Amino acid sequence: MLCPLALPRRYLVGFDPRELPHHFTDVLIVGGGIAGLRVALGVPEEFRTLVITKDELRESNSSYAQGGIAGVLDPEDRFDNHIADTLAAGKGLCNPEVVEMVVREAPERIRELIRWGTHFDEADGQVLLGREGGHSHARIAHALGDETGREIMRAMIGHARSLKSIRVWQNCPTIDLLTHEGRCRGVLVWDKRRGFALVWARAVVLATGGAGQLYRETTNPPIATADGHAMAYRAGVELRDMEFMQFHPTVLYMAGSARHLLTEALRGEGAHLVDKDGYRFMPDAHPLAELAPRDDVSQAIARQMARTRHPNVYLDLSHLDPKFIRTRFPGIDRLCQSFDLDITTDRIPVCPGAHYMIGGATVNELGRTSMPGLWAAGEVSSSGLHGANRLASNSLLEGLVYGARVAEDIVHSLDESGPWRLEVPPIKASGRSGKDHRARIDLDDLRKSLGGLMWRKMGITRDAAGLQDAAVQVDHWCRYVLPQEFADPAGWAMQNMLIAARLMIAAAAERKESRGVHSRSDFPEADPSRNTHIAIQYPPMRPSEAGRARGNGGEGSGS
Repeated sequence: MLCPLALPRRYLVGFDPRELPHHFTDVLIVGGGIAGLRVALGVPEEFRTLVITKDELRESNSSYAQGGIAGVLDPEDRFDNHIADTLAAGKGLCNPEVVEMVVREAPERIRELIRWGTHFDEADGQVLLGREGGHSHARIAHALGDETGREIMRAMIGHARSLKSIRVWQNCPTIDLLTHEGRCRGVLVWDKRRGFALVWARAVVLATGGAGQLYRETTNPPIATADGHAMAYRAGVELRDMEFMQFHPTVLYMAGSARHLLTEALRGEGAHLVDKDGYRFMPDAHPLAELAPRDDVSQAIARQMARTRHPNVYLDLSHLDPKFIRTRFPGIDRLCQSFDLDITTDRIPVCPGAHYMIGGATVNELGRTSMPGLWAAGEVSSSGLHGANRLASNSLLEGLVYGARVAEDIVHSLDESGPWRLEVPPIKASGRSGKDHRARIDLDDLRKSLGGLMWRKMGITRDAAGLQDAAVQVDHWCRYVLPQEFADPAGWAMQNMLIAARLMIAAAAERKESRGVHSRSDFPEADPSRNTHIAIQYPPMRPSEAGRARGNGGEGSGS
């Protein structure tokens, strides 16, 4: 059990419960993406449910998902095929029981979305299915061509707003989990107009999404700052597999512009990857060529970029039917046209970028974390589905399946739990105001510096020397940033990012092998003796405490 970062204090800000507004709900969900909303929609209307989002409800990683959602819907496909593909992509670290559970529940979860009003692309009354890297069959349901996440979230948000039992607080960052006597009791939140408030709940769900903003090159929106990972660590929740950040192989690379995801489905429909000289290199790198799992494709691209000394490679769709491509990928077509690129004739410059955080709060098959009263679902969690590399389009599926399971488990726990308990004592301020020290801390510059460091030292390929350099630098930043008490979301997000970065670096240094998305140049092969999870917790639990946590639903993890 690793404990790489000693924290200057438990909470990011000081507060006195006697001086703050108090709010009460039965179920509190932090995050409004596909996992969080699926939890909310699964809680019966007799219970009060509150969803708190950092930004607008529509602004989540889920909304930006292009490719689709995986599920066995074709009569020619089988559950065993989807299970085998997921296990193969996970490189030995998937939990087979979890994989089978998620895969078998997938069709019903997709049909549920259709009942709620999601319009998947169809032909002759049947859902059209695409194929992506690592999949042996076409099983990806997509919508609006390449805007699946946006369409799913539109339907789910509309359905949630039709239910009077679900309240949504938007633009309300969550700062910390409230804990007492080893149980999660609620959260501390902040609103720009009203300031700090305490929200007490009988059940709390973390569904805060990912950590892509820790990297200079990323597909993630600005909100993905690892807030849930960091607040869980501060509260003493077990995290695991923090070394596993998945890099998407194809991010539109236009110097001076924001990075944009170009879906895996492009390669699923036949796009080729070529280098600056027009050479198609993926057949040399993997038997499945462009349809190889994401970790293999990203690493092959990185090697080819280094070999050719060029900042990117290219997607080539010029050999495909132009009418089909424009119809199948209308969003990407519009995006590329904005850069004066024609996707049917021009080579599209791409490079890998940080995409999906595989590591997170350890959860069992019901979504329970190591802390009583706290559940987690989606990208903030580590369920055992993805292993060391996520299979394409399994992320939306995980959010739906675990969201439904968390809701069902919470309902049973609410029947057994008593009333709220308001026993969190006053938390003293640190005495070092972020306002007073703002002149010495340029948050924008620090954020860019962290992103550059993580890309260079914790990127697609790592080594011991680089990880040590990264640890020293992040430790230095932590020493003067974490003790500060900031008064706005930018400062809290920066502190969360530093904590998450340090945990990721520590886990990567501990895993002395190459496995899935974790590639070590100094340990280039997988080590069978390390076919286990790396767990991180603060403070580290004693064996007796670890046993009680697993009894609450947390899975045991090796270190």
